[in-house]
Amino acid sequence: MSADPATIAYYEANAPRYTLSFGQAPSRHLDRFLDHLEPGATVLELGCGGGRDSARIIERGFDLDATDGTPAMVRKANERFDVGARVMRFDELNAEAEYDAVWAHACLLHVARADLPAVLAAVRKALRPSGWHFANYKLGDAEGRDPLGRLTNLPDENWLEAIYHDAGFRIAAAERYRGEGADGVQRDWYALTLQSPES
Repeated sequence: MSADPATIAYYEANAPRYTLSFGQAPSRHLDRFLDHLEPGATVLELGCGGGRDSARIIERGFDLDATDGTPAMVRKANERFDVGARVMRFDELNAEAEYDAVWAHACLLHVARADLPAVLAAVRKALRPSGWHFANYKLGDAEGRDPLGRLTNLPDENWLEAIYHDAGFRIAAAERYRGEGADGVQRDWYALTLQSPES
């Protein structure tokens, strides 16, 4: 399994746009998610992008490991927010019980459906018992490419809930909401807050 080259190439070319035009406000789901964690908890961030959420996680006092599969995004996140981000693709995650939480805002939606179970298995393995995980996805009924050429898995709620259940996660909260992606398309999104088993 490897990252989609066209998606990586898009983010590599557009990193300056993401870091400049999207402002500094973190995801609206972030603080609510962080409230589940104990002070000083260790957080892995997948797909850190320009570093907005990374900066907020650090500001809240958590021990952050910020990662992104695109070298240009990592450079921009570190230049702008000095968050110590490093390059790592989703398929390169190989940690065991190292993190109290895994934050994955608007990034796992770029994983091909056939590859998502392996990624979720790696996320669960990386979490300590009763660890927390957040991910949100654009909803749809067919995997494909968006107007910007990025691979997008576009699942429905039932498919997402089933695949997380199969990976061993408990769904603590789920929210369907309207949102506009970088491609300018308004669609429904699904945000999941999940917890790994106690042991």
